[in-house]
Amino acid sequence: MNSQGPQEQMITEAAADWAVRLHAGELGAQERAELDRWLAEDERHPPALRFAEQTWAALGQLQADDVPPAKPGVRRAEPARASSHPVRRRSRLRVAARAAALALLVGTGWISAPTLLLQMQADYLTARGEVRRVQLPDGSHVELDSASAISVDYDEGERRIRLLAGSAWFDVAPMAGSESRPFVVESAGGRTRALGTKFVVERETSGQAWVGVMEHSVAVTLQSPPLKGHAETVLQEGQSARYDGQDGVVSLGRQDLQRATSWRRGVLVFDRQPLSQVIEQLNRYRPGRVLLTDSTLATREVSGVFRLDMLDAGLQTLTSGLHLRRLDLPGLSLIY
Repeated sequence: MNSQGPQEQMITEAAADWAVRLHAGELGAQERAELDRWLAEDERHPPALRFAEQTWAALGQLQADDVPPAKPGVRRAEPARASSHPVRRRSRLRVAARAAALALLVGTGWISAPTLLLQMQADYLTARGEVRRVQLPDGSHVELDSASAISVDYDEGERRIRLLAGSAWFDVAPMAGSESRPFVVESAGGRTRALGTKFVVERETSGQAWVGVMEHSVAVTLQSPPLKGHAETVLQEGQSARYDGQDGVVSLGRQDLQRATSWRRGVLVFDRQPLSQVIEQLNRYRPGRVLLTDSTLATREVSGVFRLDMLDAGLQTLTSGLHLRRLDLPGLSLIY
C-alpha cells in the first residue's frame, strides 16, 4: 500500500524515470543539466534517486540469475545471426519489465529503501531484535545478528555468501572429501576466505566491514586497491581487522572477540564505551528508536551487560545510573 502524499509520489516517479534514463545510456549535455537542476531543487531528490538506482541494480542482479555464468577462461558463445532479433526483443522486454518493477517499488517510498532492498536480495534475514541460526546447503552454519541479511550463491567453483547488512558468525564445513570449493564471504567491497572454520563478519557501512577469527584463520582481500594501506592480509585465531577503500585492511590485533559476539549468547556487553555508541547498538535490537538529544553526553562512558530480551529494563538502568532523564513517545525515547 502506498502511504506517500502527492508530492512524494511525484518525486519517486521522477527518480524512477531518471534511473531508467541513466542506465539506458550516456546522458546528453542537456539531459545532464536537467538532472543536475532536478537534484538541486529539493533535498529529497538525491536520496530518492539513490534508492531508485539501487533498486534498478538489485532488479538487474535478480534477472542475471536467469543467465548461467561463464566458466573462468571460457568465452561465452555468440548467438547465431538468425536468432539475433528474438534475443533483442527479449532484451527489450526485460528492460521494460525491469522499469515497470522499478516504478512500482520506488512508489512505496524511498524512506523504506533498506527493508525493501534486503527483502529483494536476501535469502535469510532477521528482524530487529531477532537472532537466527541457519544451516547452509553444504552443512555450514550461520548465525545472523539482529537486523542482518545474507544471500547465498553456491556454484561449481565457490561457496559464496554476501553479507548485505548487519553481522554474521560462520561455522564453515571444511573442504574435505567431495567438497573442494572455497568458502567466501563478500561484503562492503571485500572478500573473506575461510582457511579454517569459525569467524565473524560485520558490515559496518556500505564501504567498511570488520572481521574477527575465532578458530583457525581467514584471508581478507579488498576487491579494489585502497587509496593507502594493504589490500589483503591473513588473520589468525583471536585476531581481527577492519577494511575500507580508504585505509585498506587494518589489523586490530587481539580484541575480546567473545565480547564482540556476545549477541550470540543473548546479551550485549559494554566496557567503557561512549554513550553514543551504546545507544547506537541498542537501536539495532530494540523496537522504536532511542535518541540522545544532548551531544555533550555522547562521550560519557558506559559499562554493563544488557540482556537482549530485557532491553527496556536495561535502558532504564542506564539512564538512572548516569543520572539522565528520559521521555518516552510513541516509537521514540528521548534521553537528555
